[in-house]
Amino acid sequence: MRRLSASTIVSVAVIIVTLAGTVATSFFQPALTPNALDIVLPLVASAGVLARRRYPVVAMIVVLATVAFYYPFARLDGPILIMAFVVLYTAADLGHLIAAIAAGATTMLAMGLGETGGTRHVDDSMFIMITGWVVAAVAGGGVTRNRRAYLREAEQRVLDALRGKEEEARRRAGEERLRIARELHDLLGHNISMINVQAAAALHGLKKRPDDAEAALRAIKEASKETLRELRTTLGVLRQVDEDAPTAPADSLARMEALVTASGLDVRTELSGRLDEVPAEVDLAAARIIREALTNVSRHSGADTARLTVTHESGHIVIRVEDDGPGATFTGGTGFGLQGMRERATALGGTLEAGPRPDGGFHVVAHLPLNGVR
Repeated sequence: MRRLSASTIVSVAVIIVTLAGTVATSFFQPALTPNALDIVLPLVASAGVLARRRYPVVAMIVVLATVAFYYPFARLDGPILIMAFVVLYTAADLGHLIAAIAAGATTMLAMGLGETGGTRHVDDSMFIMITGWVVAAVAGGGVTRNRRAYLREAEQRVLDALRGKEEEARRRAGEERLRIARELHDLLGHNISMINVQAAAALHGLKKRPDDAEAALRAIKEASKETLRELRTTLGVLRQVDEDAPTAPADSLARMEALVTASGLDVRTELSGRLDEVPAEVDLAAARIIREALTNVSRHSGADTARLTVTHESGHIVIRVEDDGPGATFTGGTGFGLQGMRERATALGGTLEAGPRPDGGFHVVAHLPLNGVR
C-alpha cells in the first residue's frame, strides 16, 4: 500500500480544517444564508492547496484570488485565510520568494483599498494581524529553504572531505605497498641470490674441491641466517611491535664491510669524505643501493670482482659500482632491482644512472643530495 507523503497529509488537514470551519460558521451565524460562492470558492482554494508543490506560483495566485473574492462576496466568514498562508509559505519554500512577496503585498494592498470604502469586512486590528501572518508565512518559507540549502552544502562538504580522505588513504596505501615491496626486495633478493650462487659453487666443487664447497656452505648458512633475521625484523615492523623491542640494525654506510662481505665478491672499496654525517634516510637509501648493485653484479655480470666508490662531495653522496664482467646486454633497466634503486634515489631528489661501460662491464652511479630529503 502506497503511503501518503507529508505534503499530502498537510494539504488534506488544511482542507478539512477550512471546510469544517466554514460549516461551523454557518451554525454559529444562522441568520446568514450561504450562497454558491461559500461552497465553490473553498473548493477551488482546496484544489490550489493540493497542487501547491507541483505548481507553486499558479496555486498561490489561484488561492489568493479566491480569498480576495471570498470575503467581499461570500456570505460566511470561514477560515479560508489558512489556505492563503499555506500557499505563500510553500511558494517561498520552493524558491519563489520574490513571487510570494509580490503576491502577498498585492493581496494586502488590494484588501486595504477594498476596506477603505463601503462595507468593511475586516477591522484595523484584524488587518494588521493578517498582514503579520502573511509576512510570517513568506519569511518562514524563505528561512526553511535557506536552512535546507545550508544543510545540503554542509553535507556535500562532509562527503567531499570523506572522499578526499579515502583518496588520500588509497594513495598512502599504494605508497606503503610500494615501500614494503621495495624493502622486501632489497632485504631478501640479495641474500637469496647469494644462497643460489654459493649453492651452485658448492655443488660444482663438492667432489673436486671439498674445501671450497665447505666455505660455500658456510656462506649459505650465514646468508640464510641473515635473511631470517632481516625478515623477522621487517615483519615485526609490519605488525607494529613494541617500540622498545629489540630490532636488527638497518642497512647503513657504517656497515659497509658487512654489505661488501655479504655480496660474496672481491670488492675494491674506495671511500672519501665524511660519511658519518649523513641524514638517516640518505644513509639507508645509499646502503640499499649498494646492496642491490652488488647483488646485480653477483647475479648477472659473471664477474668475480667489482669496484665500489662512495664519495661525499658538494652536498651529495655519490655512489659508483662497476664491474668488468661480460654480463647481459642492457635493455633499459626494467627489472625491479634497477627500478627500486631509481625510486630510492628520486624519492630523495637525486638521480641514478645504470648501463654498460664503454670498455666493458656494467656500472651504476647514484647521486643523493644530503639536503634534498622530501
